[in-house]
Formats: sequence, C-alpha cells, structure tokens
Amino acid sequence: HRLFPEKLWLPHPCPLTFILTGIPGLPVSSYWVALPLCCLYLLMLLGNCTLLWMIKTDHSLHTPMYYLLSMLSMADLGLSLSTLPTMLAIFWFESTSLCFEACVVQMYFIHCFSAIESGVLVAMAFDRFVAICYPLLYASVLTSSLIVKAGGVIFMRGICVVLPVAVLIQKMPFCRSRVLSHSFCLHQDMLRLACGDVRVNSLYGLTAVILTKGLDSMTIVLSYVMILRTILSIVSQEARVKAFSTCISHLCAVLIFYIPLIGLSIIHRFGKHLPPLTHTLLADAYLLVPPVLNPLVYSWKTKQIRRRILVLALWKKKGDN
Repeated sequence: HRLFPEKLWLPHPCPLTFILTGIPGLPVSSYWVALPLCCLYLLMLLGNCTLLWMIKTDHSLHTPMYYLLSMLSMADLGLSLSTLPTMLAIFWFESTSLCFEACVVQMYFIHCFSAIESGVLVAMAFDRFVAICYPLLYASVLTSSLIVKAGGVIFMRGICVVLPVAVLIQKMPFCRSRVLSHSFCLHQDMLRLACGDVRVNSLYGLTAVILTKGLDSMTIVLSYVMILRTILSIVSQEARVKAFSTCISHLCAVLIFYIPLIGLSIIHRFGKHLPPLTHTLLADAYLLVPPVLNPLVYSWKTKQIRRRILVLALWKKKGDN
C-alpha cells in the first residue's frame, strides 16, 4: 500500500456532511415523538396500500376517477417514503448527519413527488369539471388511455422539472454552518447554507415552483369557479347538493396539500423572525399530513370505497368465526 497508495480501496468519509434538526427544544432521542411518528407512517402505508389494492382488485373501481386516486396514493407513498429514512434515523437512532449526495437525492425525490402530487390534483380537478359541467361527454372524453397518457405526462413533468434543481445545487460551494432547519433536506433550506452566488439556483427554483404548483393551483381554482357556476345554475336543490358532494373529497385533498405548502413558502421568505418550531411544524405538516389524511378522506366520503371496506371487514369477521 505504501508503494501504490492509489490502489488502496478503503471507504472514505463524506467530504461534505449536513446536520439535520429534529424538533427544536426537544432532545434528539425522543421516543414519545418517535412512536407517534412511526404510527403515522404505518397509517400512511396501510391507508394508501389498501386503496391501491382495492382499486386493482375491484373491477367496478376501474374508472378514470379511481385511476387518478391510485396515482395520488402512489405520489403520497413516494413523498412519505422520501422522508422516512432521516426522520426515523433522527428520533430512533440519534443519527443527525447526512452526506451531501444523500441529501441531494432526498431533496430531489421530495420535490419530485410533491410536483407529481400537485399535477395529479389538477387532473382530478379536470375529472370533476367534466363530470359536472359536461356529464354526457364524460365517458367519451375521459377514457382509460387518456388517463394513462396524462399520468405519464404528470410523472415526467415532476421528474424533469426538478432534475435541474438537483444538478445546480451540486455545483454550489458550502462553507458556512451546515445545520439544516428540518429533519429532511429541502432545496430552499440547503440553498440558505451556500456561500456562493445563489441567484441562478434561486431563480430556477422559483421558476420550477411557478411552473408546477403555481400553474396547478390557478388551474384548480379556475376549474372550481366553472364547477360552482354550473352547480348554481341547477334548479333542483337536491341535485345541487349531490353534485357538490362529489367534489368534497378532492377539495379536502387540495386544501390539506396546498395550505401547509403556501404557509411554508411564506415563512421561508418572510418569517425569518419566527421561532424555529414554526418552520419545523409546517414542514412536517406539508410532507406528513396529506399522505395520512388523503386515504381517510376518500374512504370516508366515497361510497364505493366505504362499501368495499365494509365487505372486506365482514368477510374477515366471517373467516374469524
């Protein structure tokens, strides 16, 4: 090895390491936080996997609405599993350090699945728009092939739009404090620690947000303006309530996704004076709450899924007896 040091294949420590933050004010190893966190992840896995299994096995659910719901569940699974390794490492194993390359990979998947989920919510808004405003054209417009193509476009958009963010940040020098504000890696949080010129990264990051979540939110609002106009033009009060009730699940999914996202974006830009706990709670809510609540909301509000869950429960009870 002295003669040929270049042949010595030993593992090298990470040249650049970030320090992740748990919950400010609490010790790193906090089991009363780790246990509920594990329960949330288990609930997320159980809810979304159950939805995917039911949609796959029940042929009566092979319709555009449920295909889109399965895409939403896949995006939720990807978003939660992207944060799972570091969250559990911090609270269960007191491991707060993360290599730069691993941090970039985690950041990429978090923002990628977030953009995908936003796109799926737009497709679901379009589904509700056609179903309520043009019900006679629903079967001819929203075909299975169109849903598959739309899903491919949504996933490719998320992959391609976020990829330059990960490439650009790898070229940035980091020479300041390497302590991140969250239990996972986010682009704006990593960019805050860079000591070079961040204008290109910041400009492209803002452009990516506008091209995905900005346009998506405007499209959803426009869809619901037209949906509301159509509902208000219906003469029958009972028909109005029935039409609006078909949108409640989607509206809940939109609100629980966009409200924490908007709050987190505002705080990152204008809330630097707020306590760190506020940043942490909003970021955790943005990434953990939608994947947990979406299956519960759709199971509660969608009659077909409720009926399927009831059948499964009765079948299991009969088998146990």
